[in-house]
Amino acid sequence: MASTFRLEIVTPDRKFFEDDVDMAVVRTTEGDLGILKNHMSLVSPLAIGAIKIKKDGVYTEAACAGGFVQVRQDKTTIITDSAEWPEEIDIERAKRAVDRAEDRIKSSHAGVDVLRAQMALDRALNRLKIVKRD
Repeated sequence: MASTFRLEIVTPDRKFFEDDVDMAVVRTTEGDLGILKNHMSLVSPLAIGAIKIKKDGVYTEAACAGGFVQVRQDKTTIITDSAEWPEEIDIERAKRAVDRAEDRIKSSHAGVDVLRAQMALDRALNRLKIVKRD
């Protein structure tokens, strides 16, 4: 398969994914980025969103908590704090995280880090979105 490239997804806890793929789509801070073999080299920050992987004509998706992507001709590396397959996501835990983050944002009293609460909310909503697509 001459049209594949190596995709590696690494978290602090594990090598989440490593295989030859046809295509990957990631959400950068500037928007979605589709990656094919021989893509122009780049490094970009990732936003909270999905990582879409196409291998042998089949698409899979994982939740990504942001990070960085490095693209080279034959290999793309994603470094993220957290990546999860839909079947790894605890739906009830994610719903509780949404509720907690929303409560923290609404309270907006001294000592509440609203930006941190918003990021927690975005991560939890992304996890729920990935599960619903599965």
